Amino acid sequence: MRGIIAKLFTNGRRPALLSVLPLALLFLLSGCSEQVELRFLPPDSTILAFGDSLTQGVGSTGDGDYPHQLQQLSGRKVINAGISGEVSAEGLQRLPELLTQYQPALLILLEGGNDILRNRDKAELKQNLARMIELAQRQNTDVILIAVPEKKLFSDSAPLYRELAEEYQLIIEPEIIAELLRNSQYKSDPIHFNNQGYQQLAIRINNLLIDHNAL
Repeated sequence: MRGIIAKLFTNGRRPALLSVLPLALLFLLSGCSEQVELRFLPPDSTILAFGDSLTQGVGSTGDGDYPHQLQQLSGRKVINAGISGEVSAEGLQRLPELLTQYQPALLILLEGGNDILRNRDKAELKQNLARMIELAQRQNTDVILIAVPEKKLFSDSAPLYRELAEEYQLIIEPEIIAELLRNSQYKSDPIHFNNQGYQQLAIRINNLLIDHNAL
């Protein structure tokens, strides 16, 4: 594209340049992805932290789960709606009632780890997550998607999470779960965190809220 514009400047045909330049600029701008932002969360807002054992806080002690720690960091009410062992099909059935009950301004969706551990169909997992996202968006609830790693040693996050974030224009935290699982000082067992691990997760999410104007 730069070469085309350069030729237009040097070919001596000023009228052609003036007619083509707006189209060239439009082309360049269309290649820039629009920055996704969150709506500001007033102090009385409710955040719904939804997921499985990593949301419930298995492996933590006291108030060490990430929703509680996020509440302390953000100054916003955070509902811990995590259920250990849940797969995405079960989460999909559970979510509508919680959205109705709490009317959250923001949904933090951390689901799918048990599907992956149990070798459930990835297409079904992606579809279930998509339906959860759509349920929240129909209620005018913003969504932050937390990616889960694949079932491999030192694995990166499953690609389906980035695909969903792109399709639905979501804020995503793509690697924090994978990063923490690689570091034994943050774990209580092979697949769960200790208080320090959940603290790191809460800090990362709180930083996302700040970076995207929710706080």
